[in-house]
Amino acid sequence: MNKIDKTEAEWRAELDPETYQITREKGTEAPFSGKYNDSKKDGVYLCTCCGQPLFNSDSKYDSGSGWPSFFQPVAGEVIAEHTDGSHMMVRTEILCSRCDAHLGHVFPDGPQPTGLRYCVNSASLKLEEKD
Repeated sequence: MNKIDKTEAEWRAELDPETYQITREKGTEAPFSGKYNDSKKDGVYLCTCCGQPLFNSDSKYDSGSGWPSFFQPVAGEVIAEHTDGSHMMVRTEILCSRCDAHLGHVFPDGPQPTGLRYCVNSASLKLEEKD
């Protein structure tokens, strides 16, 4: 995997303001507002910043959280994890391992087989639909 390293100015030029704020400044979209929260379409969810495949649609489920949720990534190496101590709580932040885009957080309350809930901002994703 080739790491993508761009300046803030390059990311700003490529991304719309909401996507920039979420993916590069660790923001979040309002619950139940994202375009993929209720999506049932088949395909692969890619990082909106660099196009790296992150999640298959068959690992997506309705967690009721208000954000698209997945129980596993396409492969372990596509997600980087960091401890996030913001907002007076400790969570595990998830990022695209290729471009460091903020995706959301992972929680230990998901379904089997992993028991994990990857809670992801729709603005961090782009769905490549299956034909």
